[in-house]
Amino acid sequence: IALAAAAIFAATAAFAADPVEGTWKTKPDDNGNFGHVQIKPCGPKICGTLVKAFDGAGKEIASPNVGKQIVWDMVAEGDGAYGSGKVWAPDRDKTYKSVMSLKGNTLEVSGCVLGGAICRGSDWTRVQ
Repeated sequence: IALAAAAIFAATAAFAADPVEGTWKTKPDDNGNFGHVQIKPCGPKICGTLVKAFDGAGKEIASPNVGKQIVWDMVAEGDGAYGSGKVWAPDRDKTYKSVMSLKGNTLEVSGCVLGGAICRGSDWTRVQ
């Protein structure tokens, strides 16, 4: 019985949602636009896709980037830390080696290119 209970607990834990899952509002980019990124598992890793785009006034806009993956290959490291991933910044068309840190309803996203010579980061907020 104890073995069966342990197996059920392990199966339940395996299917529990990662706390970072959900939709996140990015900070405005170099053009003043921002987006909603849906974060969810992609296999054993965490990925994020741009699901909506907005102009600086908060009006939803058509963007060729909607539907594109913004975050990929993130690995949960525990205690709200995620690493080994990549983040694409559409405003600069650059891909950054990235890490994320979850603190409540704030997701700190940061990354670097060129061996760490050029870095950038921003805080995203959870969309309620």
